[in-house]
Amino acid sequence: MTTRPQASNPIWASIDIGSNSFRLELAHLSGDRYQRVSYTKESVRLGAGLDANGMLTEAAIERGLACLKGFGAQLVGIAPERVRAVATQTLREARNRNAFLARAQAVLGHPIEVIAGREEARLIFAGVARLQPSEKPRLVIDIGGRSTEMILGKGRKPVLAESFGVGSVGLSLRFFGDGRYTEESFRAAQVAAGAELEEALTLFRPELWQEALGSSGTVGAVSQILAASGRTDGRITQDALRWCIEQCIAAGSQDKLQLPGLKEDRRPVVAGGLCILYTLLTQFGIDQLLPTKGALRQGVIFDLAERLQPSGARDPRGASVAELQERFGVDSAQADRVAAQAEKLYRQLGDKPAPELLRELRWAAALHEIGMLVSHHDHHRHSAYLIGHVDAPGFSTNQLQRLAALALGQRGGLRKLESQLADAQLLDQIVALRLAVILCHARTPVSGSPKLERSGRQLTLRCPKSWSDAHARTRFLLKEEAEAWGRSGLLDLVLA
Repeated sequence: MTTRPQASNPIWASIDIGSNSFRLELAHLSGDRYQRVSYTKESVRLGAGLDANGMLTEAAIERGLACLKGFGAQLVGIAPERVRAVATQTLREARNRNAFLARAQAVLGHPIEVIAGREEARLIFAGVARLQPSEKPRLVIDIGGRSTEMILGKGRKPVLAESFGVGSVGLSLRFFGDGRYTEESFRAAQVAAGAELEEALTLFRPELWQEALGSSGTVGAVSQILAASGRTDGRITQDALRWCIEQCIAAGSQDKLQLPGLKEDRRPVVAGGLCILYTLLTQFGIDQLLPTKGALRQGVIFDLAERLQPSGARDPRGASVAELQERFGVDSAQADRVAAQAEKLYRQLGDKPAPELLRELRWAAALHEIGMLVSHHDHHRHSAYLIGHVDAPGFSTNQLQRLAALALGQRGGLRKLESQLADAQLLDQIVALRLAVILCHARTPVSGSPKLERSGRQLTLRCPKSWSDAHARTRFLLKEEAEAWGRSGLLDLVLA
């Protein structure tokens, strides 16, 4: 059993829900010092459970739930804000991911974020850069079950991060699904991997980096094979990979393969992993790939710790929002007015709103007009689409979808969000944002604005007579807003 920490040195936890393995890391953080408390890894092969229609099979779901239930038991006693669970490529692809996530979050006892490929790459680099620091320009590669991430960076700063849809599970199922190894199948798998990675050749060319590092499962497994067989000291080279592939072909099948250091859970996916590695080293001019200690799970912990800094200055999401505002030409003064007004109203709806919900509301207000760049007509719909589909460092897919819902709900009918507004927290955020947009519609500073009060399902917006007389047009818009909420049946908005 894990010994629980003293309050002065709390435990941080990350859960990596990968396509091949699920991992749980518990650690202490003290400044730049990282100390692992425990590490649990289970081969779940969730990615192998995607059927031809992109649906997770019930068998794969049950394997995942059983693993997460065990992880949940290890998380008892750890502060929820110090726990973060992320899911990668398989759940990016799965058409029934929401159904799986609902069940998975229930057994784990914590929310699960599906992260985009570039966000996964950024977090991988964060783990590598902190646990294996260097000022050399580096190429970091992580071969997962259904995707491969490549990152260029220096120090702690990633310069370029990309994700490609080829991984050890997917490639193994496609070309070695029957368990047979032939020269033809290895050649075909390498061509397929090369076709997926070819677009990255100029982006990650050798003159841009001085050392190449490999993170996580596939690299670690192949490194162990090479060290155990005496071929290298663990570093991965083209010659060593050719030897591994020759051993596979000589064995003729997965069942007969005997490689020193090959673990049983890696046996079904080792061929696909070897093909991706060989393709990477030959196509990108990598003489040697060095295994590294850092990985996604540590990056998640470092990123979470930065989010919880009191000032929030190191939270990458703030920088992402500012960059999106600049890219889409947002009227930042108006965004700030709406954000301040929305926060003021939101605080009036509850005694002590959760900090993360407040941050979401401010970010939604900051981005609510990015759709203006597309068209002023129905700009809220354009804003929602852009937010829901953009790559924004620090944000999970789930959170971007939530911000998109807020942007969509800032104006117009409420029926379009009917199912989502069953979430009481989202409902309050929508109320605050919609009212803030109305109060700031003249795009001038707001003074002496109405006060919002709650009594059950009734919200009362108290507008002093002097304010109403001075803002007749705003009062008219607020009356229309009250009627819209009345038609929705979700709550009663009363103007007093």
